[in-house]
Amino acid sequence: MRILLDEHVPIQTLDLLTRVLGPHEVDHVHRIRWRGKQDLFLFADAVARGYHLLLTNDRRQLSDPRECDALKRAGIHHVRYEQSEGLRGLALAVAAILAAMPDVVDALENESGQRLVRIVGLRPRRRSFEVIDPQREPPAYWPR
Repeated sequence: MRILLDEHVPIQTLDLLTRVLGPHEVDHVHRIRWRGKQDLFLFADAVARGYHLLLTNDRRQLSDPRECDALKRAGIHHVRYEQSEGLRGLALAVAAILAAMPDVVDALENESGQRLVRIVGLRPRRRSFEVIDPQREPPAYWPR
């Protein structure tokens, strides 16, 4: 599957997704010199260049009737995610993308038609880790 990252997807995500998605080709709008291309033309041009999936954080695309029409006509899979402000928001968004995309690609490879996907992001206020005090709750083989 050929995957195109939209303009506002952090460019650093390109190398990470390339590693995580193995045999799939991942590219970025900046790298193919499409920076600034309007979405109305981006969808059809991406399909014409052989891309199957567009990853974006542009929430407005599905709220604009003209862009929805262009997206539907192009037939490209549309995968979107949300990103909060700041470095923490960036980190959470990139982590969510990296965690979800292998499963997203696997699911879309077997679909016969266009799909719209929303990656459910990680939550900034919900801990994604636990801290253990080995003095109070030692692991089974913790030296005593």
